[in-house]
Formats: sequence, structure tokens, C-alpha cells
Amino acid sequence: MRISLNGEWKLRYHLEEKNMPDAAAWPEIASQVPGNVELDLWRAGVEKDPFYAENIYDYRKYEFYRWQFERSFCVDEIPAEGRLMLVFEGLNTYADVFVNGVQVGHAENMFIAHRFDITDAARKGANEIKVLIYSGTNIARELDYPVSVHGGEGSDEYVFQRRPPSSFGWDIMGRFPSAGMWREVYVEHEKPTRLDQVYYVTRSCDEKRASISCKYRFKTDDPMIEGFSVRMTIGDCVAEKPAFFVSGGIGMEIDQPRLWWPRGYGDAALYNAKFELLKDGAVVDSREERIGIRVLEIDHKMLPGDAGEFLIKCNGVPILAKGSNWVPLDAMHSRDEERYEKALALFDEANCNIVRCWGGNVYEDHKFFDLCDEYGIMVWQDFAMACAMYSQDRRFLDVIEEEAAAVVRKLRNHPSILLWAGDNEVDEGIDGLGFRPETNRYNAVTREALPRVVRQNDPYRVFIPSSPYIDFGVPRYEVPEQHNWGARAYFKDDFYKLSNAHFISECGYHGCPAPESLAKYIPQDKLWPYTNDVWATHNTDYLPKGRRGYDRNQLMADQVHIMFGYVPDDLETFSKLSQVVQAEAKKFFVERTRIKKWRRTGIIWWNMLDGWPQISDAIVDYYFVKKRAFSYIKRVQQKTCIMLDELRDWGHDVILGNDSREDFDVTYRIYDGDTGEVYMEGAERSPANQNVKLGNIRVLAGEQRLILIEWEAGGAKHVNHYITGYPHYDAQQMLKWIDYLDAHSEDGIVVREEEGGWCLGDWCPPGGNASNLRIEPELVNTAFAVRMLDELAQMA
Repeated sequence: MRISLNGEWKLRYHLEEKNMPDAAAWPEIASQVPGNVELDLWRAGVEKDPFYAENIYDYRKYEFYRWQFERSFCVDEIPAEGRLMLVFEGLNTYADVFVNGVQVGHAENMFIAHRFDITDAARKGANEIKVLIYSGTNIARELDYPVSVHGGEGSDEYVFQRRPPSSFGWDIMGRFPSAGMWREVYVEHEKPTRLDQVYYVTRSCDEKRASISCKYRFKTDDPMIEGFSVRMTIGDCVAEKPAFFVSGGIGMEIDQPRLWWPRGYGDAALYNAKFELLKDGAVVDSREERIGIRVLEIDHKMLPGDAGEFLIKCNGVPILAKGSNWVPLDAMHSRDEERYEKALALFDEANCNIVRCWGGNVYEDHKFFDLCDEYGIMVWQDFAMACAMYSQDRRFLDVIEEEAAAVVRKLRNHPSILLWAGDNEVDEGIDGLGFRPETNRYNAVTREALPRVVRQNDPYRVFIPSSPYIDFGVPRYEVPEQHNWGARAYFKDDFYKLSNAHFISECGYHGCPAPESLAKYIPQDKLWPYTNDVWATHNTDYLPKGRRGYDRNQLMADQVHIMFGYVPDDLETFSKLSQVVQAEAKKFFVERTRIKKWRRTGIIWWNMLDGWPQISDAIVDYYFVKKRAFSYIKRVQQKTCIMLDELRDWGHDVILGNDSREDFDVTYRIYDGDTGEVYMEGAERSPANQNVKLGNIRVLAGEQRLILIEWEAGGAKHVNHYITGYPHYDAQQMLKWIDYLDAHSEDGIVVREEEGGWCLGDWCPPGGNASNLRIEPELVNTAFAVRMLDELAQMA
């Protein structure tokens, strides 16, 4: 039995103050569950769109409000056995819950589900439920803040509150602490005899045989444990054994298993797994889920300089990791789930094999991990702490242990999960504070509490204390896994070019959204120039109305200036050139990783998708409009890729990379995008999971050229490019080049119809009225395509 409590609730709200009036006198509006109070206020017309212009600041006052949600529900029958449970999958955050006037529960953690026994409070027929949510800001300001506790993003208040750090204002998120029931709510019957835990693990595997173990626990109110057995079914294989106690294990050997592989290295094969609890031969409870047969491990050596290592292996095969950081899908977390499929489809399209769930976020739900399982995307999962010095007292450690245990037990059977990481950049922050002696830098949260949770609840999976993890005795700039941010100046300066990281788990560069996206949240009179408060608000520069210490919009403009020697005075050109700079930068970061393989073993760039309308490092904006960097990254994250290394002596080495378990016969052609001059062409065998040097292209230092690269592997055509020389580049020449690149795709030259002509990029000769014409070439170069179009236009 399950009774959904999703849908419309009554919401009352009032400023928390002394001598508050009775709730019946508070303002009242309709509320949607799952939801956020900001969305309720907007729908009711109390406030305006929180994402538009500077409306975010109108919501600041609601951090100090109390909220009361009310509705009724019907129970047809109170079960004679078992318990009636009220379940909140997500409750934000400090809440008391009442059923028929009886308090049935209290919550203080937004990240985990809460189950409250309402058997004694509920009645057959109509029932009334009330959820009272208190101001988290008011609760936080009454807490004790030891001097070592520090909130890295400008506020200490979030370090004790178990809700996403980014909701308090971040460089990638507006300030929306929010309140409400942000995931589903329901009432269910909890049977007295039921499965409590089922944990699958691949002990060993290869193409011939896999060894699977399962640990289980069940609960029962039977006075004696007799007649119980368990049965495990994975695919067509079945194992069964008696259960003489409530906790035990069962194993299985599978011949010729279909293994789970990260994207690019094989199929992400999944098995339907069923685990059944039987009493006297009859099934009394069961669980069904999909599992993957694989062994994921990390060769992690915490040694200075080149002696360190951070290498991912799947089923014994080294994996070059290429993917993106995952930030909040929406500032209003009740809308996260509706964005999952579209967001993860971007990762698949961009050939990502890893996603890092950043510690400033919530923990995503099963649907997210189901999609990662299917796509073959490994998940690096941070625990939800970021950029702060967290409390070391016993109470906070207990809170974290309870939270982490709930999260690990919920998600651990997903084959996509690569590792658990203690937090985001807390080691880095502690190191930067320079506490002495080293015992004062010790973080009990990530050295005691969290490893204990992982060791007890997911002992076969990797745990690292922080990202980046900085061990005592290893300089912070020599640890193998690093966040490479620096000053974010020219993307080929020494900081990026000479980085000694073995594995880069954060690295980003700004790119302006498309003008049509900006117009959705910036008023027309504020769209240009970028030096105004609305742009700064969506920078995100205000926390609120307080400078962060640097202006990200000016940083973006400076990056354009570095590349082209000026900043355009119109939005359309500024956006185009900014996206070119971002695309070239992120392409460079990925290519450097591939070219330095296996000295460098992976990159998780920042980031794929915005969680609210903003100007940022994301390569896809909040409205799912792709920036130029998306297509560039998609190309250089393919299984095979031909790349030009940086200039050394008189030329550029040409590298053929293969990030897969297959050998390929590759034919290739490298030529000048303007003149058609062929620099290199030929055929080469591309061995599995290795790089091959194809040769060297002579280019004089400083000479600016567009070099186009075409190759065919495994029956598929691919393209890449490289722009030689140093800034400043001529902006008009660059815009012509990117038109050529847009037209030059793996599938041929796309010709689209515009009013009055045929079009290639922004180039439209007169005449012609056909649509969707595609020239499948034996094209010599882009100039040839232009001539072809001209001839077609004249014929039309």
C-alpha cells in the first residue's frame, strides 16, 4: 500500500518573530509538492520570477520566515500487522511533522529521506497532516561558531546546516536556501518481515567468469528465526540457501559474463537482479534492481611530483577519464529530476565517461545513477561539503555519519559509482590557512567519520578524503589529483601548459551565453554593456549585494581581450568571440590530457550545464542552449582523435590517440583551412588504448593558420582542427574560420535554406530555395565547399 501525498498543499507563511500570531492568521497560498517556497510565491503572484533581472534579492527576506504546509489524506484501512510510515524523500530542512495534531517526527537534514511511524496517530478515513518548517538562518545564528569553523564562500552559516552549500550563494549559483518538501512524500505500509539491506559486489571478473557476492539483512517480528531462506537471481543464474539468522551472505559464479565498461571502452552491460526473502518456501519480500559486473579500482600513490599516481582501472584495463563536473541542476531542487534525462544525454553526446558530483550540491536520486549506469558514465561522488572548515565536535561527526550511511546504503549497488570523496576543496582550504602544528590541520570528518562509514557500508569501493586530497608531507601543488584554476588568464600560459597534475578533477574557462538566452533573464535595456548590476547578479557576483572580490564578467572580457586585442562593443560579437575563446581553451585542456597519456590519466572539466541563468564556465546554458565549446569537446573526446601538440622547435607533433580497447585502421588527411595545402596524409594502425606519433608539421613560430584534420576509423568519419600562432588573432578572420568549422562536420557540409539564398555558416549567396541540402563530399577543403554552394545557387 502506498498513498501519494504529492500535489497541492495549503501553505501559510510568516516572519519569525516574538509573539507570532496564530498560524490561522498567516497569509495563505497554494503550494505544489514536490516544490520550493519560492516557486509557490511566484505562482501565487506574491513575488516575481526569482531568476529574472535582480528579483533574487526580493527573496532574501524569506530566509527569516516560518512555513506551515497542510493537507488531508485518506487511509482506507489501518494495517493489523506492521507499521504505517510517513516518508519524506526530501524535506528542507528544520521541520516538525504532525498527523491529526500529534507530533510524529522532527527533521534537520535536507539530504536524506525521513521515515516517521504514524501508526498510532493515523486513523481510518480522513487524516490531517501539518509540516512546520522553521527558519534555518535563524537557527544557524544561534549556534556556537568556534574560531576554526569557516565558510569559504563568504558566510559561516552553512557549515552546520545540512543543505547544499551552493544554496547560500556561490560563484555558480544564486542564493536560495529555500524551504519545502523538495522530493516526493507518501504513506506506505511497512511489513513486519522485510528485507532491510541487499548489497551486491563483484569480487572478481574477466570475460570468462565472474564471482558475485551479496550481503543481506532482513527484519522480522517472528519469535523464532525458522523456515527462512534467501534466493538471488542475476540474469539466468539462481542461487538459494537457508537463512539461519537475520544477516548473512550468498555468492554466485557466472560464466562468460557480460561486463560493464565505461563509455568508449565497451558496452555498459546491466543485469536484472532479484533478491527474495522466503518463509517456508513462500516469498515474503523481494527487491529488484539492475547491477553491473565490473571491478573499478584506482592506483593512487600520494607522492610528490612525478612519483605520484591517480589511475582509474576497470576490469584491469587503464581508463583515460574524460568528463565534466556536475553542479546543481536547478537552484530550485524540486525541479532537478525533470532535468536528469536531458542533462545526462549531453554527457553521452559529448563522449564523457565520467561525471564528478561536486560536494556543493545535493545527492542525486536513483534516476540519475540509473542513467549513468546505462550510459557507462563513471560517477565520482563527493559527500556534501565544500570550501569550508567544518566543525570537529562529536555532534557534527554523528550527523555526518548518519547522513553518509543513509546515502551510501541507498546508492551503493549502482555500478557507475567509482568512488566516494570526503568533500570539495576542504583539504586545500585547511592547507591554505597554514595551521600549525600538523595535528591542528587534522580533519576528523574525513579521516575518521566518513572512512568508517564507507568501510562498514561499501567496503569494496574506493574512498578518498577530499578533492583534491592533500596528505601531510606532500606539497599541495604536487599532489597527483588537482583542481587547476590559477588566475584564469591566457589558457595556454605556463599554469595550464606546465601543470604537473596526473589527474585534473576541476578546470574551467568562461564563455558568454548566446544573446537569446541572456534576453530571457536580463531586461532589454540591460543587455549591453555587460558592466551593470543585472549582469553582476547573474555573474554570480552578489551574495547578496556584496562583492565576491573579483568580477567574473570582467574576467571573461579580459579573456576575450587577451585573444583578440580588444573587447567588442556589441553583444552578438562579444558572445561569439567569448565562446570561441572558451571552446579553444577547453579543447586545449582535453587535448593536453590525451596527448600526455599516461603521464596524465584524466580530466573532469568544469562544467557541463548551468543550474540557474548565469554567465559561467558551463558549455551549455540553463536553457540547454549549447555554447561552441560543446561541439569542440565532443570531437576531442571521441574514441580516436588526431591532435596537434604544442609548438616545439620548428613544428607541431601530430598525435593519434586511441582511448578504447579496440585497434583501428585509420586513414587521415591534414590540410590548411584557407589554402587547401595538404600537410600530411596517410594510413596508420591505431593500437588499443595507446597514442601514436604520426609525424610533425613545420610551422614558423607566431604564424597564424587554421589547420583542419580529417580521419576515418571503424567506418566513421571524424574531424578536428588546430589554430597555430599566438594572440592577438584577427577577430574577423577568426569568425570566418569558425563558420568553416561549423560547416565542416563528420557528416559532410550542411547547407541550409535562408530567405533568398543557400547558406554555409553565415555565408549566403543569392538565389535558391531548397532546404536541408547536404553535400556528401569528396571535399578538398572548405573553400571548395563555398564554390560548390555558389554553383548550386546559380543553378537554382
